[in-house]
Amino acid sequence: MSEEANPFESLQEQIDDAAAHLDVDDDVVERLKHPERVLELNLSVDLDDGSRERFRAFRSQFNGDRGPYKGGIRYHPNVSRDEVKALSGWMVYKCAVVDIPYGGGKGGVVIDPKEYSAAELERVTRSFAKELRPIIGPNEDIPAPDVNTGQREMNWIKDTYEKLEHTTAPGVVTGKAISSGGSEGRVEATGRSTMLTAREAFDYLDVEMEGATVAVQGYGNAGSVAATLLEDVGANVVAVSDSSGAVYREGGLDTEAVKEFKRETGSVSGYDGADEEFSNEDLLTLDVDLLVPAALENAIDGELAEEVRADVVVEAANGPLTPDADDVLTERDVSVFPDILANAGGVTVSYFEWVQNRQRFAWTEERVNDELERVITEAFDTLVEAYETHDLPNFRTAAYVVAIRRVVDAYTDNGNWP
Repeated sequence: MSEEANPFESLQEQIDDAAAHLDVDDDVVERLKHPERVLELNLSVDLDDGSRERFRAFRSQFNGDRGPYKGGIRYHPNVSRDEVKALSGWMVYKCAVVDIPYGGGKGGVVIDPKEYSAAELERVTRSFAKELRPIIGPNEDIPAPDVNTGQREMNWIKDTYEKLEHTTAPGVVTGKAISSGGSEGRVEATGRSTMLTAREAFDYLDVEMEGATVAVQGYGNAGSVAATLLEDVGANVVAVSDSSGAVYREGGLDTEAVKEFKRETGSVSGYDGADEEFSNEDLLTLDVDLLVPAALENAIDGELAEEVRADVVVEAANGPLTPDADDVLTERDVSVFPDILANAGGVTVSYFEWVQNRQRFAWTEERVNDELERVITEAFDTLVEAYETHDLPNFRTAAYVVAIRRVVDAYTDNGNWP
């Protein structure tokens, strides 16, 4: 594969590509390509053995024209300043494309959580929360889970914030446990929006979902939920992968059985219901009807895109295709439905959770899922309308045209002060 793309530069290129189809001043476009602020931290944390370790951490607040900053916190050894800047920018346009009143933020800690105990991770999380306290809050910036974080970490952040502020503020974070003010349907939300986007895409392209072959790269929460829901609507999930490799069965995998096997063993490799195993890269080039990249950014670059044989790509991960890969797949007439729509279920149900927290009133799972389906299908229809009206090269550009227009309108309406 070629040299890895810088995710922040990829974001800026995507914005430029879409802005070329809009009547927006260059200086406004330039403003939309950079975060408003980035906090960089060094956390000093006591470990279980009595030693002390320094952890680098970041929080990027990209744009707040449409509402409070919103975005996850990831724990990963490859977290970087440019990565969180890019992810916070993608959140701005993700929220705008599904028309929920948030801006975009993102955070991360440079850490491999597998190397630390639960007690050490709690101290890292609470240390991070203490430093974030001046810039987060239910009306300012609302963190959420991301890679290698979940309900546990969100509960720790909420508890730290509430103790320091001497208040109760369940809306300070989303993605919490139900008992701490979380929402029904939140854990499945990203996978559900991926399925809904794929369903709408197949309908728009006049392709049958029943029996369609699917490969899912990345069998974490989003990928595994999407796989099961796609199976539920008639698709045939033939291959899935995680960092250990991929498993394949021509007749279709039992997605729930693979999930249980991974829960017990830590990986999908070795699953005895598979016909064969191969690499992640081999999965990405399988001859399938639908490819779902659900791992990390830059999974497919321009070189690998030449080998992709899927007819439709629906992005469950953030930024899994580089701009070069987008160009290649557009040229090859592969329909790519972008992350800022397909994985927007997470932030959409986070918004529902925030609304419930502010009202102190819980919704049923049925209501959450019905509202999510409405939001995603309406956003899909708006994207398709932009794609056809503006005669755009691909669906990603259409999504950004919709999103940038909404952010620009909010900025223009608000005025520039001071």
